[in-house]
Amino acid sequence: MTLLAWGVAWLLDFIIGDPQSWPHPVRWIGNLIAAVQRGVRRFCHGDVALRVGGGVMWIVVVGLTWGVSWGVLMLAQSIHPWLGWAVEVWMIFTVLAGRCLAQSARDVERPLRAGDLAESRIKLSWIVGRDTSQLEPQQINRAVVETVAENTVDGIIAPLFFLLLGGAPLAMAYKAVNTLDSMVGYKHEKYRAIGMVSARLDDVANFIPARLSWLLISLAAFFCREAGGRALRIGWRDRYNHSSPNCGWSEATVAGALGIRLGGPNDYFGQRVEKPWIGDAARDISVDDISRTIRLMWVSSTLALVLFMAARYWLVGVA
Repeated sequence: MTLLAWGVAWLLDFIIGDPQSWPHPVRWIGNLIAAVQRGVRRFCHGDVALRVGGGVMWIVVVGLTWGVSWGVLMLAQSIHPWLGWAVEVWMIFTVLAGRCLAQSARDVERPLRAGDLAESRIKLSWIVGRDTSQLEPQQINRAVVETVAENTVDGIIAPLFFLLLGGAPLAMAYKAVNTLDSMVGYKHEKYRAIGMVSARLDDVANFIPARLSWLLISLAAFFCREAGGRALRIGWRDRYNHSSPNCGWSEATVAGALGIRLGGPNDYFGQRVEKPWIGDAARDISVDDISRTIRLMWVSSTLALVLFMAARYWLVGVA
């Protein structure tokens, strides 16, 4: 039943993704974070107090997410096993973001191919934190490839990893950890203190999945007829050429697989941020690399699903 739920949820994400009109727990988590953050800021002033308040916010949001998810799942199972199974499928489906990520990348790719640079910049601004208003085509390509590579980990591989460790409730809790980082885990003045705990614990949560991505994306590169050996080599060599302790693993591996260079300087919130380059420029990056990165995402995340399902079967059987 459990392994079947994993497979069905995966297929649902692959086929229909995240329809905007459907209820989605990540939106509810986002609303909870916004409400708790307002309360923290009302009572906490100064860096030390905001750090403590940010820690409390993390405990409240992640704890409530896990507790409510576990409670709803147990209630559904007590009513009827098939209802519990359906709720489990729905929870897993909502924590996976493969199709949503692919669609977001395609939304940037299509106008870029059509020569509509302004529209491509606008669509890119919806999925990255950098200033996109002056980006040229190569820079847009690079930003999309980096986004897909990075989110292959926290959008698919990491949720599946926590699904293996603690079922749907823990996968939901991971999604809360990741959403906290997305909303408050920034280094600029407004969020530096209140988001410190969220940013650090997101790094902890993604530590193992990010390193697994190095192997999974490299293996995917072989299946996709990309440079698998170079992906392994560049992924290891440039894994720390990133301000995040985790993002460099997947980005460097994709850069190696495709023979392109990622990273470099970017503008964030009006400030120029100098970053090291990732990968070797065996050739210039092109719009086709967006599709190639999406293909690597799907294959590597499918390998992750198979790996974690096999681990689950080996540990507890089909139950």
